[in-house]
Amino acid sequence: MPWKPKPVTDLQRQLDATQLKLLRANAELRTKQIYCERLEHLLHQRCEMIDALHGRIDQLRDQNKKLEIEAEHLADMIRIMPQLDPAMLAPK
Repeated sequence: MPWKPKPVTDLQRQLDATQLKLLRANAELRTKQIYCERLEHLLHQRCEMIDALHGRIDQLRDQNKKLEIEAEHLADMIRIMPQLDPAMLAPK
């Protein structure tokens, strides 16, 4: 006695359609999650780069302050030195 397939009911069609929608929604959600993870990774790298650059800027500012202090000190030394007469500089 051969089996006869049961006719597909409207309820079964709705179930199949809903399952297909769910699969598509899950695939789309996974794609968006992967995209979000990539963006978070890029944001993390960007923040690290910004922090490194801020550190470098601070180092350069400190170096500039030291150089300005040294330049002022040298300028003070030159101002204090007696004015040399050109005759004093001529070879003898």
